[in-house]
Order: sequence, then C-alpha cells, then structure tokens
Amino acid sequence: RSSYSCCYFVLPCCFYDFHGKYSRRQSKKTQYREYLDFVTQVGSVCGFHVEEDCLRIPSTKRVSLIGKNRTYPPAESALIDKQITQFIHSRRTCTGITGDKRVGFNHKNHCDGVCEEAGSELPEDETETAGTTWMPGFQPREKVEQIRNCASLPREFVDDVVLNVANLLLNATPQKSCSTMQGGNINSWNQGESLSLKEVAEHLNKETLKRLKSEYGGLQTLLKNNHQVFEVLNGRVHIRDWRKEKPSSKTKPEVKRRLSAEAFKTRLCWFFINHPDGCSLPSESCPYAHGAEELR
Repeated sequence: RSSYSCCYFVLPCCFYDFHGKYSRRQSKKTQYREYLDFVTQVGSVCGFHVEEDCLRIPSTKRVSLIGKNRTYPPAESALIDKQITQFIHSRRTCTGITGDKRVGFNHKNHCDGVCEEAGSELPEDETETAGTTWMPGFQPREKVEQIRNCASLPREFVDDVVLNVANLLLNATPQKSCSTMQGGNINSWNQGESLSLKEVAEHLNKETLKRLKSEYGGLQTLLKNNHQVFEVLNGRVHIRDWRKEKPSSKTKPEVKRRLSAEAFKTRLCWFFINHPDGCSLPSESCPYAHGAEELR
C-alpha cells in the first residue's frame, strides 16, 4: 500500500498474523508450508504476482517470497486498496480482536480468502481510511529505528557508570591481587573482586538503573560494550586482566593481521588513566595508548 511502484521481498520466519500469532487452518500441511501459503495469499490480495525462491543460506527457513509485478493497472488502485482493507479487517475478526468499535464485520467462515461475510461495502466511516491510512489504530515502525543497545547513551554517563563499577570491584573485600615475576621482583596488580550483576546493580543509584532499564540488556550490555575494562562471565563481573589475554594467532590471515595492527593504540588505555596501579601491561605490549602522545 506504499505506492503502485512498490516491490517487496520477504523471508517468512516467525508465524504471525496482522494482530498476533498465526492460527493454523489445515493439518495436512506443515506449519511452515501453511504459513508460506498465507503470506503468498497476502501478496495476491494486494495485487501482486507472487514468486517463490529458495535462498542459499544456512537456515531451515530459507524460502523467500517476492512481489515485483502487479496484477492490475494503476487505474484500479483504489478498488484494490478497498479489497486490502476488507482483507485486513477479516483477519482481525478471525483472530478475535475487535477492540476498534468501528469494525463490525461478522464472519462465520475460516477466512481462507477475502471473507465474503464482510460484504462488498465498508462502513461509511471506514471508506476514507482505506486510502489514507494503513488501518485504524495501526502504528508503523518509526523510519529511524531507535538504537537501544547502550551505544547511543551519552559518553559522560557511560564513563561514570564504568568508573563507579570499577571502583566497586577494586574496593570490594577481600582484595585480590595478581602477581607476576619481572626481573626477580614481584609486581602486584589489583584486579579486585568479582561481583554478580545483581550485586553491582544494588550499588547503583535509582536514576542510573532507570536509564539502563530502557536499553536492551541494560547493565550487562553496557559492561560488555566496555570490554577493555570488564569481563562478564556467567552473570559475574570481573575487571579484565590483559596479561591473561591470549596473543593473536600467528596463522591469522594477512588481511586480519593488517586490520588488527591498524586498530592498535587508537584509544586511550582506561587502566593507565584510572586504575590505582596503572596498566598491568607495559606500554609496548598494551593495545591501547598510554597517554595522548601514543595515539594513532
């Protein structure tokens, strides 16, 4: 219904109707085949020659449906649009959703096509909606989808949470230090304690938690995004010790080696700036810059 020149490609996956889960009608077909036929029917009702293709992808649901050509001339667009509106409302009544008082159709069949029980005419106050809106109460997805993976949070807010959580782990008792031998001297570096996500959340203020809850994954996603500082394993948060990180494989393809080398020291080292013991690695081994002068 976007425009007459609109074409579409759809890869059906989850079994949903216009208003909820798709209800099976035939037991002789598999659920997947029946759903593909339903989506094909939707395309046909909307006036498309629907083509089917099988994609070369590693998935059990790889049948795609494509609508490239219309079955009617542009002059009949208004008539087809009216047919589409009737079909949408027929599906709405079939799924038992009658929240909109203006929808008063009474169906006795199983709505395998454009339900005849709907009649050939729409209610008077429905005719204008056929060509002006998708359907009463329909809310399309926003043109610009909101990013909710913590990536769009203000940098100052993220830095504040990272610092608070790191200090919480470093100051937790008993302290846990990691020691290494360098030239006969013991070099101790405080890695702090590990705490559960629940324990960490209990130490954050309500405003911070409220803001994180509006993001997918919340606190855990924010901490995982800051993998330079934290390691989240089995629901527990640790401060990352870069001395334990496995060195990159020498058999890595040349392109990947070159890309990883280009990413070397493009960001400041959080530990060099914020950790009381500094960074656990010497400057030449740390993938992050120890000071602005090292930045690439």
